[in-house]
Amino acid sequence: MSITESEFARLKRDVQILKDIEAIKRLKHAYFRGIDSADLKLLASLLHRDVKAHFIGGMYEWKITGRNEYLEAIGQNFNSDVACQHNGHHPEIDIVSETEATGIWYLHDIFYNLELKVLTQGTAFYQDRYVKEDGQWWLIDTYYKRHYEIVEMGDEHMPNITMRYLAEHGRKVEY
Repeated sequence: MSITESEFARLKRDVQILKDIEAIKRLKHAYFRGIDSADLKLLASLLHRDVKAHFIGGMYEWKITGRNEYLEAIGQNFNSDVACQHNGHHPEIDIVSETEATGIWYLHDIFYNLELKVLTQGTAFYQDRYVKEDGQWWLIDTYYKRHYEIVEMGDEHMPNITMRYLAEHGRKVEY
């Protein structure tokens, strides 16, 4: 049994959609790795030059426009006095066209600022938009408003951390 030309074209398109979804998953997983390691070079390779971000937490709101502003915010906040973990789960990715996609990711994160003695943890639902240019997917728009957030302050909330990647690789900042 052979398939028709139109069936083959549809199969080819379906395979491309699956490849695009996988590429976007890899992009977002690399994004979380880049955030937690403050790897600005990696993040620059994932963020569109015109990226926009809007993040709303219980004690913060970030509005960022452009790759350079985004990278500066990460470098400044994910610094040598921080230990953090961001996990994205349950991706819901829709390919809108050959060059545009949307995604929802369930975020769970833990963020210790050891200098200020603040522990923040919580969840959110990232709502992302991606564009494909020259064969590469880029994150162009990202938003979340916290589902819940817990902020604890003081020495009693700071663990005895014996190893921290950002202590060596994060930016040194003045408070």
